[in-house]
Amino acid sequence: MKFRQQVSGVTYSFDGLVDLMAKATPLRSGDQLAGCAADSDAERAAAAWALADVPLETFLSEVVVPYETDEVTRLIIDGHDRQAFSAISHLTVGGLRDWLMDAASRDDGAARIAAAAPGLTPEMAAAVSKIMRNQDLIAVAAATHVSAAFRTTVGTPGTLATRLQPNHPTDDPRGIAAAVLDGLLLGCGDAVIGINPATDSPHATAELLHLLDSIRARYDIPVQSCVLSHVTTTIGLIEQGVPVDLVFQSIAGTQAANAAFGVDLAVLREGNDAARSLGRGTVGDNVMYLETGQGSALSSGTHLGTGGRPVDQQTLEVRAYAVARDLQPLLVNTVVGFIGPEYLYDGKQIVRAGLEDHFCGKLLGLPMGVDVCYTNHAEADQNDMDTLLTLLAAAGVAFVITVPGADDVMLGYQSLSFHDVLVTRRTLGLRPAPEFERWLRAVGMMDDAGRVVPLDVTRSPLRALAAAEAS
Repeated sequence: MKFRQQVSGVTYSFDGLVDLMAKATPLRSGDQLAGCAADSDAERAAAAWALADVPLETFLSEVVVPYETDEVTRLIIDGHDRQAFSAISHLTVGGLRDWLMDAASRDDGAARIAAAAPGLTPEMAAAVSKIMRNQDLIAVAAATHVSAAFRTTVGTPGTLATRLQPNHPTDDPRGIAAAVLDGLLLGCGDAVIGINPATDSPHATAELLHLLDSIRARYDIPVQSCVLSHVTTTIGLIEQGVPVDLVFQSIAGTQAANAAFGVDLAVLREGNDAARSLGRGTVGDNVMYLETGQGSALSSGTHLGTGGRPVDQQTLEVRAYAVARDLQPLLVNTVVGFIGPEYLYDGKQIVRAGLEDHFCGKLLGLPMGVDVCYTNHAEADQNDMDTLLTLLAAAGVAFVITVPGADDVMLGYQSLSFHDVLVTRRTLGLRPAPEFERWLRAVGMMDDAGRVVPLDVTRSPLRALAAAEAS
């Protein structure tokens, strides 16, 4: 199907939905690298105008990645909820934007959006995000409520949870324990204490899982732990009786991109079933931790869609959320600036992508988090991250990533510090996950106003952890 739109006397033509979606995307370096970005602001505006007039039904008949060769497309189309879609099926992309903005202004807006979510495909969500301002993305996301639970509940309104990321270049237990202690003393870790291991060795992964589980059990901390090894490694450790809370995996929006990660839908579902069979959750059974990121398909050369055309990186990112939605995860986060400036060039592009990803994930019913981050060769700095964190917190992000000093010494990129989250919680009146907050209060680390208070570690329940770290 051809799409056309005239702007300032010039008629722009777009060869199908793949081309239209790409040209309508706000400028980013990854789409320029892929050769699918608009050539000018005028062409981008024309594409957005034309996209706004596309009926939502079109996305069910014209797929961006072929149905016959892609299991993610089959998951999207075969799993589409026609009954939920019926309330919005008469709308165009522009009409959906207006419907969402209206719902966000109503007292029952969260319920309306939740009821329609199963009827939205990722491509519909991506399309509507492309014609929305940042303020629109924040307003709708803030009115959308999605929660999930294991030992803590993430995503409840008025909360901002954190992943405590105690990475170490050599997986040194003392270094990891020091980072865990630092984060706990500053009220972080309620989404997960999650380590990126220096190696995917099953033996090393098992040792780290035992370390984290012993800390949790000894101090009776209501948190979940995760070592971010490959899903197949974790399945094997579950079979060996290693204490696994959450199963991690990076995922993407095409079958070929997932294959590049060494996974398909079947193995992801196997991991989900394996972790659930352990019954380790106390307030819920959401057991998957999934990470995504704009540009992952392009970086592996698996970004081509219908007609062999490159699909824009944001649409492919949102298609990954269909995979996540199928698994009913506890946590999903986009590592928004991690892949580098080849895909998101500067702070402006990173901020926009973070808001898009959060909006689309939440709109599709996911407990969506963001790793607010950048690499040192990007045209971005910590002020950009402060801006994005504040905007996401206002939008109701479920959780963010925190590392000591905002500097991940193992992965070599910049994220958020524990202190950044304390400032944001206090400024916007947000609290930790409720189960974790009760523990913080019980050990004297939080006052009645929800502020983390200084603690004499030598007199606290964490004194043994501090002593072990020191030795």
